[in-house]
Amino acid sequence: MEVLSFGADNIENSLAKMSAQQLDQVAFGAIQLDAQGKILQYNAAEGDITGRNPSQVIGKSFFSEVAPCTNRPEFKGRFDQGVRSGDLNVMFEYTFDYEMKPTKVKVHMKKALTGDSYWVFVKRL
Repeated sequence: MEVLSFGADNIENSLAKMSAQQLDQVAFGAIQLDAQGKILQYNAAEGDITGRNPSQVIGKSFFSEVAPCTNRPEFKGRFDQGVRSGDLNVMFEYTFDYEMKPTKVKVHMKKALTGDSYWVFVKRL
């Protein structure tokens, strides 16, 4: 299996070829969202970071139902701006704290290679 590096420039190329089972083997959190923020994929590593069952969050709104702590200008605002511009590629530090012990993470949001979806990658700091 190909080893993926968090923050890699071409990460969306590798993810486009992965099955759900392969995505679960990635060493950092990977969440695929549609343009409205609905969760399309949520891998096992992200489930470990947040304590949520990946199968129970698919189809839910990431910003309002799963991680409302991200519904702020410094997170969702960046996502929305990237969706509007069609060029989402931003990296920043954040603290997840919704129904969990506050956890500092590095976030990389990027437009998917094909289609109208977007990736949110999360790595604990």
